[in-house]
Amino acid sequence: MKNVAVIGGGAAGLMAAYAAAKNGNNVTVFEKNEKCGKKIYITGKGRCNVTHNCDEQEFLQNVVSNPKFLTGAIYNLSPLNTVNFFEEGGLKLKVERGARIFPASNKASDVTKCLENYCRNTGVNFKFNEKVVKITTLHSTLSQIITEKSTYNFDCAIVCTGGISYPLTGSTGDGYKFAEELGHTVVPLKQGLCGMNLKGGFYKDLQGLSLKNVSLSVYYCDKLIKNFFGEMLFTHYGISGPIVLSASSMINRLDLSKVRLSVDLKPALSPEQLERRILRDFKEFKNKNLFNCLRELLPVALIPEILRRGSLDGDKKVNSVTRAERLCLLTNIKNFDMLVTSLRGFDEAIITCGGVDVKEINPKTMESKLVRNLYFCGEVLDVDAFTGGFNLQIAFSTGYTAGNSIKD
Repeated sequence: MKNVAVIGGGAAGLMAAYAAAKNGNNVTVFEKNEKCGKKIYITGKGRCNVTHNCDEQEFLQNVVSNPKFLTGAIYNLSPLNTVNFFEEGGLKLKVERGARIFPASNKASDVTKCLENYCRNTGVNFKFNEKVVKITTLHSTLSQIITEKSTYNFDCAIVCTGGISYPLTGSTGDGYKFAEELGHTVVPLKQGLCGMNLKGGFYKDLQGLSLKNVSLSVYYCDKLIKNFFGEMLFTHYGISGPIVLSASSMINRLDLSKVRLSVDLKPALSPEQLERRILRDFKEFKNKNLFNCLRELLPVALIPEILRRGSLDGDKKVNSVTRAERLCLLTNIKNFDMLVTSLRGFDEAIITCGGVDVKEINPKTMESKLVRNLYFCGEVLDVDAFTGGFNLQIAFSTGYTAGNSIKD
């Protein structure tokens, strides 16, 4: 039996604690807050998108940073394994649109309760309101855990302190400080899965408009780097919504002045099909003006901006619209371009990108290559993925891998 300290009682920490305890180890979780899982409580708008309904290969295709490093961990605890884990623990799950998996109760708190029950049933000890301030080593081996209240001796320590997004949940970057003090490299931190501030003010008139089943293409230096399909939302600062959040993690390390976003408002129609649709509407509503005719095709709030971009007169009768004007209309519907000025801050970002350099971590165990018996898992590592339950699964899989690797 080994004495194991788990620093941080979030998704990765609770899974790591359970995995280590089921191997017969004596496990203690240090949580600076008064309870575990504060960030879990706010994920998925309070419903917690637990994981994604996909196999391991599809999962890894949705990892943005260092998917190769995560391969072993994802196969150790796959999305299917995670579903079985929670359901065997009494938490019923459901699959929603986009293959996202949520608790059937729609309560994120039930996810935390399930994890805590697993931990308590395997004898995990909890120390709440106790912040770890330093990790010491002797001869490149873990030595002591120092908190604000006391100094402890442990055989192993697993750092699961999260990132710096949503700092009110306790994610204040402690793990990065521990890592750097112990000689690790921390890849520069960037906000991920966040909204985007846009150039111009057109979005202000569109605030609150939600677009479903649209395609968002991300270009860098006019080269297509990724395409996303789904839902987006116009806000008071620019855009947000699932596909925008995922796109933010593709561009957060790029020169944003060279990034262009293009929305296809009618991705189910080819340009030729859309032109035939427009012609059909023009024929049916030949005595209407252009603005009213477009009500059949587009959200009303969006029509003025589409017309403005094409310098089109909304009061013009459709039977007098020229072919050039019609093609201009088509172009702006299929290519609604936007320029990004900046990303929203860490206080709004769902995850932190960057973190402890995975080159210095053993992917089979999550153990540090620099300090024996010290492990890192979850968001503190330089791994991240798109929205849809992928990042929580990374926390579960790396946590499980770390805890499960600690055996007598």
